[in-house]
Amino acid sequence: MMIDSHQHFWFYNPERDGWITEEMQRIRRDFLPADLEPVLKQNGIDGCVAVQADQSESETLFLLQLAEAYDFIKGVVGWVDLRANNLYERLEFFSQFEELKGFRHVVQGEPDDFMTRPEFIRGVRQLAAFDLTYDILIYPTQLKAALHLVRTVPEVSFIIDHIAKPYIKDQKINTWSNYMAEIAKSPNVYCKVSGMVTEADWQTWKPEDFRPYLDVVFEHFGPNRLAFGSDWPVCLVAAEYEEMKSIVEEYVKPWGEDVRQKVFGSNAVKFYNL
Repeated sequence: MMIDSHQHFWFYNPERDGWITEEMQRIRRDFLPADLEPVLKQNGIDGCVAVQADQSESETLFLLQLAEAYDFIKGVVGWVDLRANNLYERLEFFSQFEELKGFRHVVQGEPDDFMTRPEFIRGVRQLAAFDLTYDILIYPTQLKAALHLVRTVPEVSFIIDHIAKPYIKDQKINTWSNYMAEIAKSPNVYCKVSGMVTEADWQTWKPEDFRPYLDVVFEHFGPNRLAFGSDWPVCLVAAEYEEMKSIVEEYVKPWGEDVRQKVFGSNAVKFYNL
């Protein structure tokens, strides 16, 4: 099964979706399963994982409703307040939904030390009791905190979104690379090969811009802990779905069909228990 491990759906709301800036005009509209389904079919993708874009339980329920209605949505990564006093009860509630696979917090919008705070760590730790995963969405300046989190909570399965958003446009790699190498030493951490085009120059990127960064994640995470994700529709500000997919496909080609199947399917199936 070919899986896109990371995409989003939304009814566009300019007030709520303030992160979609003026220069992202192309995605300032609704994006729903009927828009994605033909794109996945054209690209030979069998299913996807829908990931939260808004920090609300209503968003989580919205994605779960879509997953119930559309068979190709194989899993949902939602949002819940991981710092809440009643978190255990909320996790009990959400665990009734078969498609719910894990949670995410938009940590890239938080202070750099956010993931080291005791109440957040305590919340993430509770995911283990329900066999739920956690998606790490960060900037490179937050990698130190991410390293602390994954070492402190080895009982939870983590996956890093968008290879931790390295500064591809500025060709900065060293600090990011060193932290990724350390994080990859924790066997409970996977990494999504996703979202890279939006960290490059949107107008002038070339496939070779991503190679040094792909070299790092393939060296350290290896072919068994990497999963392709399109980050559709966000990727559309810089690339078509086909272009995003071909960057990763061309890179894995020399690794052979076995690795291609892992990166484009079985690793995501395994991580999210799809």
